[in-house]
Parts: sequence; C-alpha cells; structure tokens
Amino acid sequence: MRTSFSKLPLTGVKVVDFGQYIAGPAVAMLLGDLGATVIHIDPPEGPMWDSPANAALMRNKLIVNLDLKTEEGLEKARTLCAEADIIVENFRPGKLAKLGIEFNAMCKNRPELITVSLPGFASNDSERRELRAFESVIAANSGVFTDMGLNRVLMGLNPSFSPLPLSSAYASQIAASATILALQSRQLTGLGDQIEVPLASAVMEGLCYNSIKVSDMPERYLTQREAEIERRRVEGLPMNVAYEDLQELLDPFFRSYMCKDGRMFYVVCPSHKHHAHRCLEVLGLYDEMMAEGLTEEADTYKPQSEWETDTSLGVYPMPKFWADKIAARMKEVFMTRTSHEWKRMFGRAGIPGAPQRWLQEWVNDEYAEMSGLMIDVLDPEYGEMTQPGPVVWMEESGEEALQPEPRKWVEHDEALSILRKIRTDIPEPDENALSKGWLSGVRVLDLCNVIAGPHAASYLARFGAEVIKLDPAKPLYDSWNTVMYGLSQGRGKKSILADIKSEHGKKVFEDLVKSVDIILWNAPDSQIKRMGLDAESLRKLNPEAIFCKLDCFSGVRRGTRTDYIGYDDLVQAATGIMLRFGGAMDRPEEHAHVGTIDVMCGFAGALAVATALYQKHRFGRIGRGRTSLSANSGLLQIPFCYDFKGRKLFDEPSGPEANGYDALSRFYSTASGIYVLLSAYETDLPRFRQVEGLEDLPDVQEEDRAAFLAAAFQSQPATEWVDRLYVADIACAICNNIDALRSENTYEPDGTAGTQNGSYSFSIYRDHPSTHEVIQLDPFAVRTARSQIFAIAPTEKFGASTRATMRDLGYSESAIETMLKSGQISESWSGQYLPT
Repeated sequence: MRTSFSKLPLTGVKVVDFGQYIAGPAVAMLLGDLGATVIHIDPPEGPMWDSPANAALMRNKLIVNLDLKTEEGLEKARTLCAEADIIVENFRPGKLAKLGIEFNAMCKNRPELITVSLPGFASNDSERRELRAFESVIAANSGVFTDMGLNRVLMGLNPSFSPLPLSSAYASQIAASATILALQSRQLTGLGDQIEVPLASAVMEGLCYNSIKVSDMPERYLTQREAEIERRRVEGLPMNVAYEDLQELLDPFFRSYMCKDGRMFYVVCPSHKHHAHRCLEVLGLYDEMMAEGLTEEADTYKPQSEWETDTSLGVYPMPKFWADKIAARMKEVFMTRTSHEWKRMFGRAGIPGAPQRWLQEWVNDEYAEMSGLMIDVLDPEYGEMTQPGPVVWMEESGEEALQPEPRKWVEHDEALSILRKIRTDIPEPDENALSKGWLSGVRVLDLCNVIAGPHAASYLARFGAEVIKLDPAKPLYDSWNTVMYGLSQGRGKKSILADIKSEHGKKVFEDLVKSVDIILWNAPDSQIKRMGLDAESLRKLNPEAIFCKLDCFSGVRRGTRTDYIGYDDLVQAATGIMLRFGGAMDRPEEHAHVGTIDVMCGFAGALAVATALYQKHRFGRIGRGRTSLSANSGLLQIPFCYDFKGRKLFDEPSGPEANGYDALSRFYSTASGIYVLLSAYETDLPRFRQVEGLEDLPDVQEEDRAAFLAAAFQSQPATEWVDRLYVADIACAICNNIDALRSENTYEPDGTAGTQNGSYSFSIYRDHPSTHEVIQLDPFAVRTARSQIFAIAPTEKFGASTRATMRDLGYSESAIETMLKSGQISESWSGQYLPT
C-alpha cells in the first residue's frame, strides 16, 4: 500500500469495505484512488459478482476473506471495523446488522466513525426495502427502461434495455462525495455520521432532468420528435417510426453524419451563440445559408413573436424547414472528409463534435492512454490490464493517482496491523455542530454552464453551502439550454449577471473571488489562465480559495484533446456508449437520459470539492480538484471497460433489440400487457421449483428456457408474477415509468429535503418563480443521522440576485446603478422567466 509520504489527499484515512457487486466497492475504489487505505472483506468463496471488473473495483485494496456467519469471522471483521474511519456496505437494509455488524452501536461507542450504506431501496421504504435489488431491478422500478428517450418512444421500443449500471454509478459518486464531506466536517467538529444513499434514489437524482414536469410549456421548446409523439398520441397512430425516418426529425446541429471513411461523426452544437455559426463556417456553408435567408437574431430571449424571422442560428430546436435544408447540405459536406479530419478541424475551431467509436477502441485509444483516462495495472489474476483511470484527482497529486496498487489478498492479522499503524488526529467532539450542514458557512462561486458544473454547485447547496451563480451579462446559450436546464441545476443559488471580460464586470468578478471559499468552473485551461484563476494568479486574489475544474475530455496529463470543448453526448460518442445503444456504426443512438454522464460528473465535481476541503483542513494544503466527463465514462461502463490478454469479446447487450442478458435476466411480457424484468442467476434455479407455474423451468439450453419463460409469463398478470417470485426471493420487477412514479410520490413542499418519503420523492411548486407550476425531484438521495440536509429553493430568475450580491460585496447604490447602465452588469436576460 502507499507510504506515509504520499501526497494523495486521503492519505491516512482508513476504510473497511464490505461492498459487493458495484456500488459499495466503487465508493471504496474512489476513496482508495484518492489515497485512503482500504481493507475489503469478501466471503471465503470470493466475491458475489464474478467479473474481471473486480480488478478495477478492488485496486488499492487489501482483500481479506472472512466468513461472517461464524463467530470467528465476525470477530475478525469487528476488529478491523474498530480501526476504521469509514465503513462501507451495500446490502439490503439491516442485513449486515443481522450478521452482527451493527452501525448504530458502533457509532454510539465511536462518535467519530463514518458509516456508509447503499441499499437498493431506502430503509424507510416499507414497500420495496426487502426486494432483491439487483442493478436492473432498481432500473426497472425507477422507470429507467421505460423512459429511454424520444427515439425509443417513436420507434415503439418500450421498454428498452441498457446494460449501463446507472444506479450504482450515480450512487457511488453521491455516496463518495457525501462521505468525504462528512470527513472534512469531522476535521472541524470531531463528529462522524451515518450516511445512507439508496440506489433507487440516486438513479432518480440522475434522472432529475427527465423527471421534471413544467405546466403550460411554451411551444418553442418542443422538438420535432416531441411534436411527432404528441401528434401520434392525439390521432391514435402507432409509434412505429423507422430509424432512418427518425433521423430526419433531429436538429441539424445535434445528430450524426456519415463521413468518407464510413464512420459517423456526431455534431453537438445547438443552443450556443457561436458554436453553430463556427460549424457552418468550418463546413463552408455559412455564407450559403445566410444567402438562403437564415438569420441570427440579436436577442433570442424576446418572445418569439417579436423575432424578425421564424428562427435564428444558434437556437434549439430549429423549425423543420431550416432543419431539413441545413442537414441536407451538411450530409453532403461531411462525406468529403474522414471522421478523423473532422475531429481535428472541429476541435481546433472550438466546435463540439466527435467521431463515433466503440468502447474497445476507446479503451485502447492513444489519447486515453496519454492523458491517464485509461491506465495499465499489473493485476495478479489478469496480468497487464487496462482499466479506467482515476475519476477525480487533485492537480498536485494526479501523477501519483495514475499508479494504483493492484488488489492484494492478505490475512486478517496483516490487514489489522496495517490499520493500527495509521493514526489520524481528530478534534474533540463538538456537540453544538449537530444541527448544522456539512458545508454550513462555506461560500461557493459557480462559473459553470450547461449541466455538469452547475449541477455540482447545486448539489452542494443541500449541505448548507451558500452558492452564487455568475453568468454573462448577455447570454451565450439560448433559453432552451439556460432556463430549461436551470430549473434543475439552478436550485438553491443566487444569480448574478456580469460580463467578466469588461471593466466593471471584471471588478465584480474579482471581488466575488476574494469573498468565496470554493470556485467551480468548466472551462479550458487557456480561459482559466486568462481570467486569473490559474494557481499562481488565484493565490494573489484569494490565497485560501479552492478551485475545482470540470471539463469534457481531460485526464491527469495533457494531450491533444485536453482543451477540446464538448458535452455529455460527445463523450457518449467517443467512448462507445452511443454505438452500444444503437448497435451499429450506421445507427448510433444517444443514451436517452438527459445528462447521462453530465449529472454523474456533477456529483464527481462535488467529490473534488469535498476532497479539496478535507485536504485543506487536514494538511493545510490548498489544492485544485479535477474531474471530466470522459473520466466518469469509465465508471459508468465499469462492467466492461477494461482489456487484457485473453479477454473475451466486447459483447455486452447492445442495440434496440436487446432485452437483457440471457433467459434468466431479461424482459418478459405478461398477461396484463405489462412487462416485467426478471433478474436471476444459475444459483437461483432451485428457487424456481417453489414458484407456481415455473416448477418445470429447464435446467439447460438457453433457447428452451427463454421459450418456457415467455409462455409462462403470458399466463398471469405482472403483479401476480412479482408476488410469486418475491415469495421465492427471486428478483423481479414491473417496468415502471417516471410519470407514474412522479404522480404516486409528489408532495406539497414542507421545508424538508424529502428523505422521509422513502425511495422516491417529488415536490409540486404551484407558485414557482417561473409562474409555471413545476414538479421536480427532491434533494433526497443522501440521508444522514447527524448532519442536516436542507431543502433547496426553486431556481430564481437569472440575475434576480445581482443587486443583493453587489450590496453584499460593499457596492453603493449609485455604483450599482452606474454599472447596470453600462450594460456590463445586468439584472435580467429577459422580461419573462421562460421566454415564450
């Protein structure tokens, strides 16, 4: 394991990991990558999930095999726990306690202890808490498979299967960030905490942009696909749109194009003031389209009825006439060059775009290796193995993070000796801190845009942080991007508008920097240096401030694509997610959920902030936290994101026809017309003998099993099968949908975070600042025993806090008026909150 001379931020932190499968082990992996000493406990026969992915999930860990069903094994586990700062587990609620590892008693005896539980469903969810909550069961219950996006709805594919472990990936990032926030708080208060992060709640937080409901949505925000869905529903027409026809309903700046080399190139530049313009210029089409009558409105935040024409370049979605005209010419031009040529041309011109690639290509990509997004680890079982690099790192210790120790099996006594040699100084407990949030008194400046960065800052607000969101005096993105996304990622923030490149705006910006503890930005290094937020310049402005950065492609080391700008969708394209979902190079499909990687990267940004704060409190070092969308893609694809000599095919379920893994783990239609998701393993075969109607399930032959089960499930309604399988403790779930979950779990706002409402909780804001009625998810995935989780206010109108923030900074009313008249500071982008 790493030495005491390590500069990694969690050096000296001791973790005992009881986790199995993905979520629990991933939390401990994230902590281990940041320097913690991790002891992982496995059953005598080894991990419950037999996968090469365990080599990555168990790196930087010492593995001890213990039988917790024996008194000897239990006692050994307790001795390890007695030395730990943090204990992680992800069993059903209460299961570990029944075995004899009881967190309540431990924390009573050791108030400094931090425990982390990641059950499938919340411990206060009486309906679901006892379910056998495998990854796909949680996804089915949470509407993941029946809300896989507009494409799948129009194609009539519902439910649709995805092998991405969304629940575990989101939950592990949320739990890791909460754990380190608790750890940094402990450095101030001497008190630990008991943390619960249900996977079902975590995946719902990942779907917060999909699950929001806004009444009376203006038509300008409806895409062609949404309009077509509505038309077919109104006219009673089937959802049977062919993939090829579906492409013609996409925006020209938000779709894939075939290139000269037979590879698709994904363009993602809608909604930005300059990206679409640059795109047409690089393609040699700008002058042509302008001559055809395409315009660029000066102010797209005015009601659309006041525009000079029916559209504007840089606005999403475009009307069909212009979408078809532009797309037709873009198709022709993209065929004149290879995808590699377009990648360089787009990257250098500051235009978001990327070639479609398979995961196998990404794992072995030269840039991924150069940057540290993929690393080599000498695993004792698989030998030289390529694994995802660190997801979150500190700039000053990133190089060390690129060299993790491979997993190692040790005896109990050796593990105990290692833990006992590590001593951590903790202050005396401060009982007055019990009612505070982990970040109470911490002030955050959010300079980010779109989803990942702003979502990280909003997430911090639930723990008591004061968050100030600084946006330009005049918007760079259209309102589809800023206002619609802002309904979710602007919650709990004060909004100020200032042009930080102008004289007055820069002064306000520098005063804000001097007043905060944390600065978050998703910008290229060149822009960060230009604005004086590089390490040396920031020290002169505010030597105590912590700067954390999120971006699209960066890793620990710089490379050719480090400064290329981009979004979630581009990382899906570059790392194989879109090709897996679509199934072939000529039919890539975006993984449907808004912010599939973006939201996860937001939680990783919060993890970077928490880590930097802990390092500051523990070691007195002012560090710079980092993460990227590309780094998070490795964790999101952890079940198959690796390579080694002799690896089997990259053949995880892919394409629109995928319905699961095999006959025992897939969708089945039932007599009620509702799909259920069966999730069973070979070891479950004896249990099927106890299920009426399934007693004769064949022992062999995949085809025979599938045919038998397909016929059997058609004999009874979905609810009956779920009940029968539940009695036999076989995992099965009805494929729920988000609309149903929202209608069943919506409450009037009551000033709480919703953690008392079980696995799902929404609030209905009838007096939302937008003047629309808005239903959205509560900030409820993190549940604590000591620290307070705060309800966060709905998103205020952009610029609503400009005056108040400037007053707080010490500006007089006359100075504020002068700055506002200059146009360099602004109180609003539009007359309406949500421009019509």
